[in-house]
Amino acid sequence: MKNLLIIITLLFLGGTSHEESVTWNEKTKLTWADFKAPPSLTSNAVAVTASGITFGYAVKTSGERIVDFSTTVEAHFYPNKSWYIKEKGNPHVLAHEQLHFDITELYARQFRAQITKLIVNQNVKEQMNRLHAKINEAVNETQKLYDEQTNHSMNIEMQEEWETTIQIELKKFEDYKSQ
Repeated sequence: MKNLLIIITLLFLGGTSHEESVTWNEKTKLTWADFKAPPSLTSNAVAVTASGITFGYAVKTSGERIVDFSTTVEAHFYPNKSWYIKEKGNPHVLAHEQLHFDITELYARQFRAQITKLIVNQNVKEQMNRLHAKINEAVNETQKLYDEQTNHSMNIEMQEEWETTIQIELKKFEDYKSQ
């Protein structure tokens, strides 16, 4: 039987392969230089972090049978969609924005963990899209809750609590960090 290799790469959050992005890395933290978009004139925020999860997968088939399945999942920061007000940007606000990116990485790890439990079949595209949609919904809810509970970093006690919680959660999913 002839082997057929199908490779599908999908990018989300409006991303394209040509859009500038920073892939999450535990050793590299965001700096204000990473925030390249002009500040919004209609927002009350001091800064906005645009981040998202991209994924791709490859399926190798032999006839109707899937013989190999591999994936990539990454958390990205989008500099050209992220901004801050220079006069108000400080290390505390930057740490708040970094944690938004860290939350995105946490959900990328959860996505990778869910993929390991996937029983891949001929509907792999729908399976992956369904998983991704659920993860995106969860990460968006968490990002909103984070901003609400920390009052966009103004509640210092809650900000510290979130930082601790996210670091603990990232460690729980250590086995699923990107290679």
